[in-house]
Amino acid sequence: MKNVEDIQRRIIELDVEHRDLDAVINMLTLDGHYDQLQLRRLKKRKLQLKDHIMLLKMQLVPDVPA
Repeated sequence: MKNVEDIQRRIIELDVEHRDLDAVINMLTLDGHYDQLQLRRLKKRKLQLKDHIMLLKMQLVPDVPA
């Protein structure tokens, strides 16, 4: 990803997916009938998205010499 607009657009896309996963996880846990493996995979994907979002946000911050 080269320019700021592309990075910001990708952050928004990942943020939407992160929120969607959060909603799915909440619905599954409230329902009470869920597969532990599926829930674990969803939570892992949610954490991966969060990490990716943070890496992209770090790219937006200019390097400041110490």
